[in-house]
Amino acid sequence: MKVGFLGPKATFTELAVKKVFPGYELEPYQTIPESIDAIVNKEVDLAVVPVENALEGSVNITLDYLTHVVQIPIVGEITLPIKQHLLVHPANKDNWQKVSRVYSHSHAIAQCHKFLHTRYKGVPIESVSSTAAAAKLVMEHPETNAAAIANELAAEEYGLDIVQKDIHDFHYNHTSFFVLSEMNLDFESITGSSHYKTTLMVTLPSDMAGALHQVLSAFAWRKINLSKIESRPMKTGIGNYFFIIDLEMKLDEVLIPGAIAELEALGCGVKILGSYSSAMV
Repeated sequence: MKVGFLGPKATFTELAVKKVFPGYELEPYQTIPESIDAIVNKEVDLAVVPVENALEGSVNITLDYLTHVVQIPIVGEITLPIKQHLLVHPANKDNWQKVSRVYSHSHAIAQCHKFLHTRYKGVPIESVSSTAAAAKLVMEHPETNAAAIANELAAEEYGLDIVQKDIHDFHYNHTSFFVLSEMNLDFESITGSSHYKTTLMVTLPSDMAGALHQVLSAFAWRKINLSKIESRPMKTGIGNYFFIIDLEMKLDEVLIPGAIAELEALGCGVKILGSYSSAMV
């Protein structure tokens, strides 16, 4: 099978893909919409895209594309620890403490603020399109004695040396990625994880006082645990929102269908975006 992912090569998305789908044919795409459209266009069988980071929050383009543009089911979720390292060209390994500048993605730079402030105060810090792009830049320009903040896959891909490991400020940082496919993928068998989620898109009836409270009550009295509820704009005008709700259980034949029927009786619109196994790698 062929797996599309948010590229370029050696990003955290590819790292997640390689941990779960070793030996699969991989195809990087420049953007999240392109990665998802690759399924629609039959270019790939699966697509893996980021959906949430523990520090930065939700990846809105992923949620919006899955709710407004395409109807591709979520068939799995991968959660990956985010470990940032300082990489230099092998020619500059002995001089890494005196680098001329540091390149990385803006999120990675923010995640390593304490290290950079302590170790490289006054050194120019430049934001580029991805951590992998930063590693590629350092590889191509050894004469600048620059460093990149990136992962171990980027070091391997671009032949760089890791001179400082785990330079991120928060060691509980993780990113979650959706696995999307029109195939009936048995993600539980692939990962061995029996932790399930079901993700719903819920729109509320207009001008109904207490509508959100009644929505939550439909899950609460059935003892269905929610791990996340998030509002997103309907894109139809100011103040118009829908909700993404994650349920901590697999789609069954009684509880979730009963809750959905209750919501629809209240005038809500409900769409199941996926019921899937969630794996930590």
